[in-house]
Amino acid sequence: MPVLTRLIPSPLAVDIRPGALDDLADVLADERISRSGRLAVAISDGSGARLRRRLEPSLPGAEWFEVGGGTIDDAVRLADGMRSGHYDAIVGLGGGKVIDCAKFAAARVGLPMVAVATNLSHDGICSPVSILDNDAGRGSYGVPTPIALVVDLAVIREAPIRFVRSGIGDAVSNISAVADWELAHRVSGEKIDGLAAALARQAGEAVLRHPGGCGDDGFLTVLTEGLVLSGIAMTIAGHTRPSSGACHEISHALDLLYPRRAASHGEQVGIGAAFATFLRGDHEGALLMARTLRRHGLPVVAEEIGFTDDEFVRAVRFAPRTRPGRYTVLEHLDMSPERTGQAYAEYVAAVAG
Repeated sequence: MPVLTRLIPSPLAVDIRPGALDDLADVLADERISRSGRLAVAISDGSGARLRRRLEPSLPGAEWFEVGGGTIDDAVRLADGMRSGHYDAIVGLGGGKVIDCAKFAAARVGLPMVAVATNLSHDGICSPVSILDNDAGRGSYGVPTPIALVVDLAVIREAPIRFVRSGIGDAVSNISAVADWELAHRVSGEKIDGLAAALARQAGEAVLRHPGGCGDDGFLTVLTEGLVLSGIAMTIAGHTRPSSGACHEISHALDLLYPRRAASHGEQVGIGAAFATFLRGDHEGALLMARTLRRHGLPVVAEEIGFTDDEFVRAVRFAPRTRPGRYTVLEHLDMSPERTGQAYAEYVAAVAG
């Protein structure tokens, strides 16, 4: 009898530990990545430029490219600059903008991409998606999953703590996103991938319930692994559903309605996830989520990121327009402005108690 399986694209190597950068050259020398050592390395002018001085002696065959920002134009320029180099692979060394540009450029020129993350601000470090600014605002572009991932926890601790906090919010929001996916399955029959849902939910639960803090290697390891599993869950599903529900709709709405005032992605989706969980009637889960976010120094109400209650309610009302066709608790309840305001006031009172 034949054994039926499915192939799941995932990184060949995942190295998460203090000092991982010291062995980056060995990871890249894997013949499935770069037999010749001809590498294109994308960096920012911040952490990437500093790390270049440290890594350049061990990567003599690398050519270094500075990424100006996180726009689609930046990613296209990066790809164009790499076309004639006959490289084996592209390395994205830096934060989310650099890695997203490198993923897009690698897809455009048909090369494998290695993600070397210098902060943990969101789950894009291992996802099949590049988030890039464009003329219409911000777009999501499908790309292959990185062929390898390296995260040096010593480098992560050197980054501003707000990046770790943002990653916490993004990871914890998986719990709400999966609940929205299951709601859509029950109500409208949307197909759900059980493995993708399990990976995404457990990634969020592990971060939610870990007793450690932002400066603890044990906690940082669990957070990084959670962000990696979130990316793999999206790869398995073939879309962002395992990690994006009402929480992300609300964040996208804040970005669109108040582009000059938006907070970090993780802060916004963390608040969105706690509120969406409250709307689904899981008040105990919402309070646990809010307590965990607050313990790690994240906001739990809109006022804490500079928005009035009315502005947040407006964003919640606008949120379904950011993902047409996606069914979440917001589309399910289809609340009036008055009911939305009342629900948010009830949430604020609950998490303040």
